[in-house]
Amino acid sequence: MRGIVWDGQLNIRDDVDTTEPGPREVVVRIHHAGLCHSDVSVINGTIPFPTPVVLGHEGAGVVEAVGSAVSKVRVGDHVVLTTLGNCGQCSACDRGEATLCKSSFGALTQRFEIGGEPVYGFANTGVFAERTVVNEHQAIVIDPRVPLSSACLIGCAVVTGAGAVLNRARVRPGETVLVIGAGGIGQSVIQAARISNASRIVVADTNPRKRAVAEAFGATDFIDSSEAPDLVAAVKELGLSDGVDHAFECVGHPDLVRVAIDALDWGGTCTLLGVPRLGTEASFMIAGLYNNKSILGCRYGATRPHHDIPLIVQLYLDGRFQLDEMVSRNYDLADIGDAMSDLEAGELNRGVLDLA
Repeated sequence: MRGIVWDGQLNIRDDVDTTEPGPREVVVRIHHAGLCHSDVSVINGTIPFPTPVVLGHEGAGVVEAVGSAVSKVRVGDHVVLTTLGNCGQCSACDRGEATLCKSSFGALTQRFEIGGEPVYGFANTGVFAERTVVNEHQAIVIDPRVPLSSACLIGCAVVTGAGAVLNRARVRPGETVLVIGAGGIGQSVIQAARISNASRIVVADTNPRKRAVAEAFGATDFIDSSEAPDLVAAVKELGLSDGVDHAFECVGHPDLVRVAIDALDWGGTCTLLGVPRLGTEASFMIAGLYNNKSILGCRYGATRPHHDIPLIVQLYLDGRFQLDEMVSRNYDLADIGDAMSDLEAGELNRGVLDLA
């Protein structure tokens, strides 16, 4: 089968195989996969990962086969895949905090083969291939009315951004929000903030073309930060002289972490979502936190996959969460180079690979 493999070079191969599913594993025929900056980060070294590796971690498809002990999914189910390989048995899983399950972090699964040799799957999934094998609790059954070309985004960008708002920061009605970076995660933050009835949703991005999409998803204000050398001042000039209640840093740049903290009102919360290069440090004025400001790390939107993914699907079906509009363009697997170039050039909300 076809797959995109990184081994120091980006290769489109047609000799990739999956391993046989174990008792609690499922084979999923991938129909669509979103292109995320995290995949690019493996290539440029921002995220260290062993090679060779089948890239991709944001996917949706149809279950083709199940292991002998699988009970959660059936052949023919439409599923969104989650990268969380949580154990379901530890104290974190028991209290519904799957992202705190220590067994779910750093898993290096080898459910692919090339020429009989084991190959890694990125982020416990590897969805830039026509098929993948995952643990049954990584395959979340969804309503088949949701197009898989849109549903694939839920597994990373959407649950990360929306979960940060709903689960981690817990934005309340009437509160004010700053979103730094209007990519796929930022767009999901905007929509969840709108659903949470935030009174102001200020979006800042260096790409002025993001204004239209940010406003369509619920932004009340847009700042072209390429023309605003002092982003904190620009926020306050919008009538938010005391700052905002919540700031979401969706880029992963240490200078923007400082900006997000400085833009907070007393009692405000900064939630970090961007992924910088490993080892990156950020600085801020400690005295500024004494006014009850908080800095929150956020892994994968503090997501509870079997609760949050069906919730987002229902919001989509109710017309409250826009998934289709997040997809800028579909690409064939062979066009991965063009897709990555468009991503880096800021041409996309989200690019989607069509593997159907």
